[in-house]
Amino acid sequence: MKLNNMTKSSALKDIFTGIIIALVSIPISMGYAQVAGLPAAYGLYGSIFPILIFGLLSTSKQFIFGVDAAPAALVGAFLVSAGIESGSDEAVKIVPMVTFFVGIWLILLSLIRAGRVVTYISTPVMGGFISGISTTIIFMQIPKLLGGTSGSGEIVELLAHIAVTCMDSFNYMSLILGGGALFILLLSKKLMPKLPMSVFIMAAGAVIGYSGFADRYDVAKLSAISRGLPAWKLPEMDLSHINEVLTTSLTVAVVIMAETLLASNNMANKNGYKINNNREIMVYSLGNLAACAVGCCPVNGSVSRSSMGEQYGGKSQIMSAAASVSMMMILLFGTGFIQYLPVPVLTAIVISALLGAVEFELIGRLYRQDRRELIIFFAAFFGVLVFGTVYGVMIGVVLSFISVIVNTANPKRSFLGVIAGHEGFHSLDRNTYAVPLKNAVIYRFSGNLYFANIGIFTDDIESAVTEETRCVVVDSGAICNIDITSADKIASLEKQLADKGIILYFASHIGSLNDRFRQLGLGELVSKGCCRRTIPAALLAAGIAPPYELEDADLPADRVLTAGNHNRLEFEWAFGADADEEFEKYAERLLEDISPENDPEAQLSEVIAAKPWDGISEPDQEELLEHIQAHLRELAEKLKIEPLKIEEAIERRRIFLAGRIAEKNPKALAVIREHDQRFEQKLREHDPKLYDMLLSHRRTALKKLRETAPEYVPIIESFYGEEEK
Repeated sequence: MKLNNMTKSSALKDIFTGIIIALVSIPISMGYAQVAGLPAAYGLYGSIFPILIFGLLSTSKQFIFGVDAAPAALVGAFLVSAGIESGSDEAVKIVPMVTFFVGIWLILLSLIRAGRVVTYISTPVMGGFISGISTTIIFMQIPKLLGGTSGSGEIVELLAHIAVTCMDSFNYMSLILGGGALFILLLSKKLMPKLPMSVFIMAAGAVIGYSGFADRYDVAKLSAISRGLPAWKLPEMDLSHINEVLTTSLTVAVVIMAETLLASNNMANKNGYKINNNREIMVYSLGNLAACAVGCCPVNGSVSRSSMGEQYGGKSQIMSAAASVSMMMILLFGTGFIQYLPVPVLTAIVISALLGAVEFELIGRLYRQDRRELIIFFAAFFGVLVFGTVYGVMIGVVLSFISVIVNTANPKRSFLGVIAGHEGFHSLDRNTYAVPLKNAVIYRFSGNLYFANIGIFTDDIESAVTEETRCVVVDSGAICNIDITSADKIASLEKQLADKGIILYFASHIGSLNDRFRQLGLGELVSKGCCRRTIPAALLAAGIAPPYELEDADLPADRVLTAGNHNRLEFEWAFGADADEEFEKYAERLLEDISPENDPEAQLSEVIAAKPWDGISEPDQEELLEHIQAHLRELAEKLKIEPLKIEEAIERRRIFLAGRIAEKNPKALAVIREHDQRFEQKLREHDPKLYDMLLSHRRTALKKLRETAPEYVPIIESFYGEEEK
């Protein structure tokens, strides 16, 4: 039992939550015992010692154990297939036998450390599984709201059972009571989430049952339970059904392991702690052995009761201990009130808890962040709903592995170049100012090479080489292994390139990759120096030494710069295609601190003339001016300054920057102006009124600048030409 950081207040909250769980377990446990073919009282017997053992020995801080849907449904289906009547003496004898062997199988699963399988199950699979289980149990419970009995099976059978209930045993008062209770519970979760509304609902239900109102409208109530704790005994072994019992018990054991581990790990992940999977499986086995000793059906982790415990703030397994003791007290002294509890009211409590376990938040997150993972979520969800627990998990896991294969078969990759003034090699796709080297192709492949992706690798390189290419350097820092298929393809590629006079190099990889090359027949690459510790070393071996000659013939104009922008480089590295949007936000933040109360003209002068430029290169200071200029209208309104004065400050700074850039690289000035024109064209399309206002103010500002600062006239003419006269 985890009691770290326990306080008196949290212990009392856990005890109170445990009492609520015990009360709510009454209808849940009794109902599932009947689904498993036992008299309802056995569900209460199974809610004492198994939950106590789990609470004392589990590494899960919050999960709750007990009689639950999936094992009960599997055992009930076994009884039907074996021709054993539900509730009969034979069922009372055979079900504990199934539970006993479930415990034995779980011991074996723990010994072989089967808990490691959970590490291969992703968050979408786990969330889809839990949501599928919760939804399945909700559909099982719906007929009880309508005046019927609990359903069983998968979604098709459950929907059919709901339809039959509506036609044969529909009770409108049952629906009113259950639906009203469910509405109040859901509303209280929104308005008063800490209030234990389920206890008040249960108390109100007992009053309704005691008053005779439920009997008057034929609303079903729970059966009366005799007082006293159950006797312990070993189950009788009926060898006539031993094969079916062993098969069924193995299936149930796997379901208990998978369902409880998935659900408890999911709760642990949400609440920031870890559990010991193999120890948990051993605890499940002990819980089931205790359940078989009191004649109960197999027991399992309960998603509905665990969600309820979390809802009421339960933090430790004191909840389980309190629930166990509370159930003992109920069986010893309080069974009288059970017979007055209306079934639809208690069913509403169960459904309310299960709705809290459905991962609606995860669905929204996956929809926004990763649609492929959302498909996996729904595959697991509908797999559980349509085919059952085991098949649902299998479908989700298979799709997860397919997703992994797809991702590794098509890893991130890019061609690299250099950025003037910055060390290293940078992606040409992600960095505006990265320029490829002349006579060299530098290619980064971010994944291991194997049969499924080697075709992409070779195709990329083959399509990149030209008649002028002298070497291909593979940045293999992310390649840790290759398989025999990729080794053969690399050998073929190396020969094909050599025939064209091109040398293939691998650089920056870990040393063990060289061992793998030699092992797979590529040792010559290592021995003749085609495997290098760094990219510059590979380039130097090919006769390409710094300062590197750059390839600029076919590049867009705004890529040919000799000075990069440290700040913009960081933006592009961090945000990729969203860099312009983030640059715009950066400009907005620069303007937020300007206050109309504190000499706004001086503040504006500080922002435009000095404040934002630390660490930003001159070409990109000019770009930042564009983004500030796009806020001209809002800025003028905020500061109560004439837009013309703001534009004058911007143009003065722009011409100053143009002069500095022209001194270092006249070619860059034309490139920057082309970039400005593209920005202005977008502004013209998006906000033509602002564009016209900027154009008018610019002409006025430039005219004034020619008069007040004649030294800027040549730069104005060089930068703007005739367009702004």
